[in-house]
Amino acid sequence: MIDIDDGADVDFARGTHDFLQWFQALPGATFHKDIKIVDMRHQDAGRGIIAAADIEPDTVLFTIPRASIICAATSELAAKIPHIFNAAPNNGAGSAHMDDSDEDEARPGPHDPWTLLILVLVYEHLQGRASRWKPYLDIVPFEFDTPMFWQPAELAGLQASAVVAKVGKGEADRMIREKILPVVRAHEHIFFPANGVNLADEQLVHLAHRMGSAIMAYAFDLEKEDYEDDQEGEDGDGWIEDRDGKTMMGMVPMADMLNADAEFNAHINHGGDSLTATSLRPIRAGEEILNYYGPLSSGELLRRYGYVTPKHTRYDVVELPWPLVENRLKERLLARQQQPNWEEKMAEQLTEAGEDFEDSFVLERASGEPDTTGQLHDDAVFDGLPDELGEQVKAFLKAAKKVTSNSLVVEALADKDTRNEIYLDSVLKALGDREGQYVTRLEDDARLISAADRPRGREQMAIWVRRGEKQLLREAQVWVAAKLDELRNKASGRRPGANEDAPSAKRRRA
Repeated sequence: MIDIDDGADVDFARGTHDFLQWFQALPGATFHKDIKIVDMRHQDAGRGIIAAADIEPDTVLFTIPRASIICAATSELAAKIPHIFNAAPNNGAGSAHMDDSDEDEARPGPHDPWTLLILVLVYEHLQGRASRWKPYLDIVPFEFDTPMFWQPAELAGLQASAVVAKVGKGEADRMIREKILPVVRAHEHIFFPANGVNLADEQLVHLAHRMGSAIMAYAFDLEKEDYEDDQEGEDGDGWIEDRDGKTMMGMVPMADMLNADAEFNAHINHGGDSLTATSLRPIRAGEEILNYYGPLSSGELLRRYGYVTPKHTRYDVVELPWPLVENRLKERLLARQQQPNWEEKMAEQLTEAGEDFEDSFVLERASGEPDTTGQLHDDAVFDGLPDELGEQVKAFLKAAKKVTSNSLVVEALADKDTRNEIYLDSVLKALGDREGQYVTRLEDDARLISAADRPRGREQMAIWVRRGEKQLLREAQVWVAAKLDELRNKASGRRPGANEDAPSAKRRRA
């Protein structure tokens, strides 16, 4: 029985019906009788899969034969232009951005798994009815809400978020023009059917962007058959699907019908001949079946997949640029003293010391991991600054000692509590400066997002991302202020010469 949502509009429902009928006819494919594909566009989620009846744990929800996956190994394109595919390095998941070292390579290669999959999807799309994946390709979205497709005014809504600099539309456009277009133009007789329309360059670029975004949103890194054996020697995080360095990338029909959240109830298992979706815990009738994309921040979830969810806010991050901290350190150490050629002298000292400073530091909460049933139990709490930030401040002070005769610098290097006080005070002010880079206040965004007439769509997601980053900055300021007060109170009552350890901190991403 083919079960789809009766509430969908006719064209949407027909596309779903044709896809499901095609999928169930695949040799080796299964689709459980108690699940159904539904129209979730009212929730800005496209299609989704729900339980039509109660489902027990460890139930196989659907089975996807590997032969049905769209990838370089299954498309006939690889056999038609083998010199392109055979020259590609088998280095796991590739990048959409071409490295500068590629400039001297012969065009249009070398290709990585990312560009090869774009070529495959472009080819299969252009074949129309001749492609064996047509019913699947017909329901791949034409429009995406990833920031790659946002207008400048929409991107401005993200304000000071680091997501803006990571959109990479220019680099992706360059990659398409240098690695995709030349291949298509050199093999037009293969890409364009005899009775088809030959697309202009800009049309091909637009199509390649669409396919690249489809890969970003839906593709899986296909695992080696012996992955389960390899996993025993790893650190046990078996949930994250977008692992690097496994094998080729592929579009996996039906698996990408599952939406995903930070709490989830299903998992895709990779087998030798097939992939299976399995329930992790009881799923009640009407409940959505959800996959997991990993502990992604709201900004990263938006950048990769074009949506945000409340449960992912626990993983929000914000970048603290080093220049903000450095400026506050200089203000504290120099105390309005004129120091000629400070920057040049500091750069010389840091170079001599072999110091390679980070441009920014990632602040994040201790968030906990989902349990084996996909559920979260721990509160997400900001509990420390990155160790690397403290180490960089110490290296800065060592260089400053050789540049200035300021007694405070000497004292800071000799006394750990003095150094920590300068460190925390400077970071606290830098955190305030970082929050000030956003156009609106946290309170303004909170009112906007909770208003009855709140913005929708991309504007709402932009507010969600920037609000989450500001909230984390506030939590960091509260934590640092508390540690600073604790340190100052201790200093006012400690015995002379006491020298306690620095505030606790955990190793963080830089």
